[in-house]
Amino acid sequence: MRNAIGKVHKDPNREVQDRLDLIFTTFLRVRSASKVLQFLNMHDLCLPRRDRFGDVVWKKPTVSAILQLLKNPAYAGAFVYGKTRSIRKDPTSPHTQEVRLPMDQWKIRINDIYPAYITWETFEQIQQTLLDNYAAYDRNKSRGVPRDGAALLHGMVYCGECGHKMVVQYKGGTRYLCNYLRQQYHVPVCQYIHADPVDEKVVEAFFQALSPVELDVYTAAVAAQQATAHQVSHAYHQQVERLRYEAALAQRQFNRVDPDNRLVASELEKRWEGALAELKQAEEAEATRMVSPPSLQALSSELQTAFRAIGQQLPTVWHQGRVSQRHKKALLRALIDKVVVHRFARDQMQARIVWKGGETTTYVIPVPIGTFKDLAGAEDMERLILERSASGILDEAIAQELTDLGYRSPMGLVVLPSTVRGIRLKHGIFQTRSQSHPRRIEGALTISQIAVALDIDPHWIYDRIHNGTILVEKDPGTRLFLFPDSPTTLEQFRELHSGNFQNLRFSKGHQDA
Repeated sequence: MRNAIGKVHKDPNREVQDRLDLIFTTFLRVRSASKVLQFLNMHDLCLPRRDRFGDVVWKKPTVSAILQLLKNPAYAGAFVYGKTRSIRKDPTSPHTQEVRLPMDQWKIRINDIYPAYITWETFEQIQQTLLDNYAAYDRNKSRGVPRDGAALLHGMVYCGECGHKMVVQYKGGTRYLCNYLRQQYHVPVCQYIHADPVDEKVVEAFFQALSPVELDVYTAAVAAQQATAHQVSHAYHQQVERLRYEAALAQRQFNRVDPDNRLVASELEKRWEGALAELKQAEEAEATRMVSPPSLQALSSELQTAFRAIGQQLPTVWHQGRVSQRHKKALLRALIDKVVVHRFARDQMQARIVWKGGETTTYVIPVPIGTFKDLAGAEDMERLILERSASGILDEAIAQELTDLGYRSPMGLVVLPSTVRGIRLKHGIFQTRSQSHPRRIEGALTISQIAVALDIDPHWIYDRIHNGTILVEKDPGTRLFLFPDSPTTLEQFRELHSGNFQNLRFSKGHQDA
């Protein structure tokens, strides 16, 4: 509020200040304006608002009122101008419509000009949370019943592009597919996401959540709830103190009125009685809630031991196949509310896990791709390979160095020696003289011969041998991967490269020179 000389300062009423603090801290904890409303209604707490004369009045909270507080940059100490823009949807109409602009398009922003309730960083965090909540997740609230399908997150995955729930597609491998907009508006599919990398990362995070370290998180949650209980108790005390003052004020006003002025006296008496009724109700509510035990209790030593045992044994039982897919999904749903995935690059995607209770964890997950050139930083990686190879460093050492620098192969999470070898040979850098001569073996084709015949990169074949897509063993005599020298072999590789085959199997071992 502004004083007589126009300077902005916080309202001198401590109850107003503390109630606003409670709104912000509660939102940061529950991460939803509607849940803040539920919290305030559950505790019968009102919001301070200003009437048309600028006086503070206490009203029942609403979602819109809470959002006005959360979206107002003044509470973060910032002066902002140009948050909206007028647009004319119909060129022939004189009427315009105000639309809100993203924060990065605001015309003017000056921080630290007003007394702040929260930092600007916290304000940005709140706006991002509100933006995430705005996505249409509530259009598909049901997650369905856990079934035996291969996709562990069936019913819990949402699209980071449009916010709709993704479905599972098992054709050509397990994938999460966002086809809501295509069904509704006949536009292209929003996202195709390979399910295995997402499932593996989420399961890894699930196991970490069951680790002994997470017992400290539970302890912190107990402490946070106790702090919230203290804030609520303080709010009750302030509310009772305010109502007690209002009742005393109503009594003084009634005592000062002339008893013969019955019209005024009866109205003031009615106000006094109403103030006393509100005070009594608030005092009873405060007394009732003061004795209510907190819902979270500190874990006993026996429970802590049990949780540690679960965290240690579950991964082993999980990977041994002793837990069915249906039970795995049920376990994941016990801790996870939903997973939001967004493929922001050809070889990378982001997965945001929303845990029960509203906490989130975000991971960047590598995505398998078909060719080396589609990797992020492929040019830099190729340059380093050529520099190291020209210096005589072996492929294995180069692969390890690049892995340590954060690079990877197209189909793996690390750089494979075969990837290094493929790039090296492509540029004519040989470690031994024999590599400059094509190797011919009667009745067999080498990897390099197949690559030349089909115009594909040799490392593409090496990567698929490494990940098991192509099952073949090295020839014991030549120590090479060898394939039958027949048109059928080339046709099989051509079908695999085009995506019509899922894998190839050869009865004898084989490989490239």
